[in-house]
Amino acid sequence: MFSLRNSMICLLASLPIAALAADVSHVKANCKGAHYDYVLFSTGYEMQPAILLLHGAGGSPDSMIEAWAAFAKKNGIALIAPSLPRDEKFEGVAPAVFHCVLDDALTHAKFDAKKVYVFGYSMGGYLAFDVITLDAESYAGGAIFANGVEDQYASIFDQAKRKVPVALYIGDADRVYPIAQTRRTQKMLQARGYTLHYRELPKADHDYFAFADEINAETWKFWQEHSASKAK
Repeated sequence: MFSLRNSMICLLASLPIAALAADVSHVKANCKGAHYDYVLFSTGYEMQPAILLLHGAGGSPDSMIEAWAAFAKKNGIALIAPSLPRDEKFEGVAPAVFHCVLDDALTHAKFDAKKVYVFGYSMGGYLAFDVITLDAESYAGGAIFANGVEDQYASIFDQAKRKVPVALYIGDADRVYPIAQTRRTQKMLQARGYTLHYRELPKADHDYFAFADEINAETWKFWQEHSASKAK
C-alpha cells in the first residue's frame, strides 16, 4: 500500500534505558507461529491507558520508549514498542501483528484495552495510518510524525469503521519526507470529517526526538480532549 521507498531511513541510534530498567521488559510474542520482539514499559497501575509506539526505519523500540518514558511514568501510561522489520511484506500483516502484540502485552501489564493509542514516526507513521483505518476499532487515537498517505491510497480512510482522532506533525524543513504530501494528507482527513490536530514545526527537520517532549505532551492533551467515544 504505502511504499517503503517513500519512507526514508532515519539513522538514529537507540538510547539507553538502564535508568528505567525496573519498568521495562523485553518480550517476545508468538503470533501464529511467528515471533515478534517488543519492549514493554509499565507504570504498574491497573487499567492504565497504553500507547503503541512505532519506530522509524533504522530506529529501534528502545529509542521510542526512551522518548516517552518520563512522560508515561508521570501520567500513568503503559508503552508497547514492537521491533519493526524493514520489509514491504510486513505491511500486509502489521495490523494483525500489532493486535497480537497488544494481546500478549496484556498478559504482562494491566492496561485498559479500550484506551490504546498509536504513535508512529517516519516509517512507523505509515503503519500507524494502516492501523487507525484498517483496525480503527482497536485504537482510541493516532498520531503521526513525518509521514503521510500517498494520493492513490486516500481511499484507505474510507475503509475505517470509525474515525479516531488524529494528530499529524511535520517539520517545515524536513528533507526526508515531502511536506507537500503531509499537507495533502491533512486535506484527506479534513474532507472525511476526522477530528484532526495538524501542526507544521518551523525550522524543524525529520528528527522527532529533538521535539519529543513537546510533541508527546501536545499529542496526549489532544487525545484526552477528543476521546474515541466521540469518534464517528
